[in-house]
Amino acid sequence: MTWVTAVARLRARREPGVLVTVATVRGHAPRRAGAKLVVGRTESWGSIGGGNIEAVAIDRARELIGTPDPEPELMEFALNDKVAGRHGVQCCGGAVTVLLEPLPVVQAVAVFGIGHVGLELARILARHDLDLHLTDSRADMLTDGRLGVLADAVAQIHVHHTPLLPEEVLAELPAGTHVLIMTHDHAEDAALCDAALRTAGLGSIGLIGSAAKWTRFRRRLATEGGHDAVTIDRIKTPIGIAEITGKEPATIALSVAADLMRNFASG
Repeated sequence: MTWVTAVARLRARREPGVLVTVATVRGHAPRRAGAKLVVGRTESWGSIGGGNIEAVAIDRARELIGTPDPEPELMEFALNDKVAGRHGVQCCGGAVTVLLEPLPVVQAVAVFGIGHVGLELARILARHDLDLHLTDSRADMLTDGRLGVLADAVAQIHVHHTPLLPEEVLAELPAGTHVLIMTHDHAEDAALCDAALRTAGLGSIGLIGSAAKWTRFRRRLATEGGHDAVTIDRIKTPIGIAEITGKEPATIALSVAADLMRNFASG
């Protein structure tokens, strides 16, 4: 398995890891500069030369995996018989510097409703390294032509067309996904709110709309859905930053995205 495939596998599993690269080589060493190793919690893929270098790098990588907000770091190894490492001696005669780059689990966001605001929001979020799920019950909102504006996305985009029950997508989302509900249909929004509150493991839940809309939804979630007040309060509405005003779709999307990024930073 290539290191690129290994990194992709960790991302798909939503598991943290560390990319280990031989940064510099002086003299003789088991591998050339650029050799890579990917380390996960229990598995590793690739090699930077085996022996003490690799074993120590794996140990340190797993320490980083267990550290909050780890930073990249360099490790230096002298490869001679006068240096006894934790996992033995390597006497190639050279010196190696190894770079360890943490691979954190990226944020995941699900936008329900890819109308005017939803598409503008997707355009902003797509510029960030995250997993972006775009869901709509209307096929014409998810055509290649319409989503073509996301062709150069940094985010990994997952498109869900759900003509009957959009709320079923909630059960498929990875743990910790932040949910934003902004469909074209208030009944669809209400069903999604109810389902989101019943779905374990989600991140934040946001609902677009007016105070009057939320008053009706809150009453319905309590009387028909059976949710208590604490549970209902998991839903944030209105979404966005109050100081960013304006009703243009791009302005609303900017406000919602900024609020979401602030949530990421505080979380």
